[in-house]
Amino acid sequence: MSTDQPGPHRIRTSDAEREQYARILRAAMAEGRLSLDEGEERLARVYAATYRDELSPLTADLPDGGRQALYDTPEARAEARTGFRRHIGVAATVAAVLLGLWLLSPTHFFWPLFPLLFLGFGVLRRRRWARWQRGGDRWGGSGWSGSGWGTAGPGGPPWSRGRSH
Repeated sequence: MSTDQPGPHRIRTSDAEREQYARILRAAMAEGRLSLDEGEERLARVYAATYRDELSPLTADLPDGGRQALYDTPEARAEARTGFRRHIGVAATVAAVLLGLWLLSPTHFFWPLFPLLFLGFGVLRRRRWARWQRGGDRWGGSGWSGSGWGTAGPGGPPWSRGRSH
């Protein structure tokens, strides 16, 4: 157990956060931005980190903090395509069930309209999220670049634009 006294605003990091930073460093090593020795040293520091504020300096000198490299790999693109196709398949199945129920019902009002609109918006939002992660949001976003990772503003997620915090 660590005897470090946590500061008033220090938050412990999770295994998932450490693994995400490790993936960023591995991608930077694969691109040649970090030497093997420097990358291994940083990886050791990532896995030894206890608090979140110990992680960000390890990738601060990489372009976009190294985050863009995570989403610009063939594996990430294939995973995004697979997830999007799965999302469309589920939405199409639900839409078919709703239309079938409407055809079998005695009502003349097209009540599946509203659930179908929500399904369509969900598909569009997922597509927009995937483009934003890759840095190609055609609605004016710039992916991970901007004011920082996970913050609102020019570089924040698409749904946070236009809001003031």
